[in-house]
Amino acid sequence: MHSHSHDDNSSARIGWAFFLNVGFTIIEFIGGILTNSTAIMADAVHDLGDSLSIGLAWVLAKLGNRPASQNFSYGYKRLSLLGSLINGIVLIAGSAWVLHQSIPRLFDPEMPVTEGMLALSIFGIAVNGFAAFKLSKGKTLNEKVLNWHLLEDVLGWVAVFIVSVVLMFVKWPILDPILAIGFTLFILFNVIRNVGTTLKLFLQGVPDKNLARKIERKLKDVQEFQRFHHLHLWSLDGEHHVLTVHIELEADVSLEDQRNLKRRLSQELAEFDLSHTTVEFELYNEPCRDHSI
Repeated sequence: MHSHSHDDNSSARIGWAFFLNVGFTIIEFIGGILTNSTAIMADAVHDLGDSLSIGLAWVLAKLGNRPASQNFSYGYKRLSLLGSLINGIVLIAGSAWVLHQSIPRLFDPEMPVTEGMLALSIFGIAVNGFAAFKLSKGKTLNEKVLNWHLLEDVLGWVAVFIVSVVLMFVKWPILDPILAIGFTLFILFNVIRNVGTTLKLFLQGVPDKNLARKIERKLKDVQEFQRFHHLHLWSLDGEHHVLTVHIELEADVSLEDQRNLKRRLSQELAEFDLSHTTVEFELYNEPCRDHSI
């Protein structure tokens, strides 16, 4: 009962953050057009990406916790990777559009409506700050990651606030496209890195090379067998990892020795908190049937 209540509270907090972000993103796009500010449009694209992240995290967290089925024997955890990829594609497209709008402004800058920029920046700091405060109460990894996104938004709006104040005193309209391009390049750098990581996990790449090396060293330290092969480590969603390995047993290993070895391996691998572990024993002189991988 406690676990169910904890999940409901987490879902409610993410839901709050989602509706706040979506509503404010719509206001941002309208405000960006009315104030003629590419910096606000850039931040609107950023907030659109965060809204997608929060919304997908909200929906996929519910779907991802469904139990495994006959069609999806490992469960639905990999749905979060799909959400991450969709979010990345949308952000890359939005960032490309902002750059297309902002770069020509460097050569022919237009003065934005500074009063509108200032009002939107104050509103942005308040809305994103409140959403970050709501999620800061959460303990799940999902909430912590989303909270960092919102804190980045707060800092972005602080930058818009500073630029709008400066523009009220000095006529430097080029500051607006410079800020927009800076925002966008920062977003693109992080998005492209995250999309690369997501694609790697989609292709069942090793999620953590250090973890793989630690597991390999741990297996080598077990004295009850000499060799192992077909060690594969992949991840369902970047957090829940899967390990498979073939263990070559020495001659005349009794069933009791095999049971003891299973217990030993279970104890040795427990520290890695793997979601699924498959260990196959190969008897003495038994040919391995999996030579292709």
